Amino acid sequence: MSEPMNEPLNEPLKTLQRESILLRIVWMLLLAFAWQLAELLLAGVVLVQLGYRLFYGAPSAALLGFGDSLSQYLAQIGRFGSFNTDEKPWPFADWPTPQAPQGETAHSIPPAPHPVRDEEPKL
Repeated sequence: MSEPMNEPLNEPLKTLQRESILLRIVWMLLLAFAWQLAELLLAGVVLVQLGYRLFYGAPSAALLGFGDSLSQYLAQIGRFGSFNTDEKPWPFADWPTPQAPQGETAHSIPPAPHPVRDEEPKL
């Protein structure tokens, strides 16, 4: 006799679950679009980094950090889309922090020396 009583309580739960999965589908579609854009951007970073490495002999520090955080962002989208996590990636969470590079040392440009003048400026 307890079964008929449980049905009215389960209806709102089923409706809530249905709305929840529909909302998740919307987020997944939007993040799939973001994935496509980020994938193209990462391909551009890879090509520019390759050119930088060929020209300067070492990768760009700025591109190392951005490429790593962009790769982590793509992984976050993949984890959300495959139901491994319920946490939505950026812009709903912080942008991923780049990790320290494990490959080549980045190219650095030493600061230009400034001339030292001991005399007063002439007017």
